[in-house]
Amino acid sequence: MRRDLAFSGAARQAERPARSIACLAFVGILAGAFWAGAALIAESFMRSGFGF
Repeated sequence: MRRDLAFSGAARQAERPARSIACLAFVGILAGAFWAGAALIAESFMRSGFGF
């Protein structure tokens, strides 16, 4: 029984780097979407005459 627990623990450790990379990719996509939205809002302000 203890061997089964050892094998499942090793499987969890192998899964962790994949989750880490997926998390970093998701954060990168969110950051890109944030800056795209900020650029869109800034462009609309400049077109409407509120810009400098």
